[in-house]
Amino acid sequence: MTAIYFDNAATTQIRDEVITEMTSVMKNNYGNASSSHSFGRSSKSLVEQARKEIASFLNVSAAEIVFTSGGTEADNLVLRSAIRDLGVKHIITSKIEHHAILHTIEQLEGEYDISVSYVNLDAKGLVDYAHLEILLQNSESTLVSLMHINNEVGNLLDIKRVGDLCKDNKALFHSDTVQSVGHYNLDLQDISIDFLAASAHKFHGPKGVGFAFLRKNSGLKPLIFGGEQERGYRAGTESVHNIVGLGHALKLSYHNLETESAYVQDLKRYFVENLKKAIPEVSFNACSGDIINSTYTLVSVCLPVAPEKSAMLLFQLDLKGIACSKGSACQSGSTGGSHVLAQILNEDDLQKPSVRFSFSIYNTKKELDYLVDVLKELVNA
Repeated sequence: MTAIYFDNAATTQIRDEVITEMTSVMKNNYGNASSSHSFGRSSKSLVEQARKEIASFLNVSAAEIVFTSGGTEADNLVLRSAIRDLGVKHIITSKIEHHAILHTIEQLEGEYDISVSYVNLDAKGLVDYAHLEILLQNSESTLVSLMHINNEVGNLLDIKRVGDLCKDNKALFHSDTVQSVGHYNLDLQDISIDFLAASAHKFHGPKGVGFAFLRKNSGLKPLIFGGEQERGYRAGTESVHNIVGLGHALKLSYHNLETESAYVQDLKRYFVENLKKAIPEVSFNACSGDIINSTYTLVSVCLPVAPEKSAMLLFQLDLKGIACSKGSACQSGSTGGSHVLAQILNEDDLQKPSVRFSFSIYNTKKELDYLVDVLKELVNA
């Protein structure tokens, strides 16, 4: 059976070179990186080498990179410590953030005396920067948490503009950059940002490892206690092979960024153009059909299918060997629907099936031709 993977926003295929590197580390560098003997020092050296390389791509100090289990842990570390330890009393976010942000803020609201403001969004789900500036007039200590790229619809945040607004208003700025690190150049000396989160499995690295960028002297304190690893920010024995895999995957992503991003962007453009021809009534959620104002890695499609047929669409695609997501992977098993699309779509479009297709260097135009043919067949069935 044909098997095609179009769910790269959920997770990506690990590069062969990364697997080779990780396998070598698991076999040869099994010492605990906190041990003082030669085995431990060998592992520690690999961890620090990866940290330096990651820092160099973001133009920051190696001391500002803290390894975590992934983006969700990094987001939790920043949000919780900002309130618990930095005295933040006011959080500004949006209603289309990842649940790693929204659910964490909801939990913190129940634990601490804080206020939460949600910035207005336009009809496409883009942030209203004028309203953000108004919200920043709050006299309380404020943290802004807005994702760089929306994981469901691909909208791009003007991250530099938000950073400048936060700096001008003496607010802290945190961004979930899980969908952008490894896919976009981020010069954190040019962007006024205090904290960000990233995850290796979004850029052809291993699952279960990521990092937080914590601006020097931020005052953040650990989320996990029990040891002095990661300069006290994150207790627990370092997963050396995963950290090496993260670093190697990021290095390959940035060394090949120009050619690989152009290739994937061409795939997206090809898909959008051909899907419009095959299904003229199709629509693209938020800005996802716009090559300029959305990420080049994904498209969120609203298909002209009757509500009674929409429930089985993902199942039918799977039977045809096509892997994709309804909204995000975090939402695909839920009957509650997408909180992102609920903020953007009208009631009629919410009744239609919306599917996210996300692309990588391992996809081809031949696969896209097959996808378009299958979608046309299912819509017309």
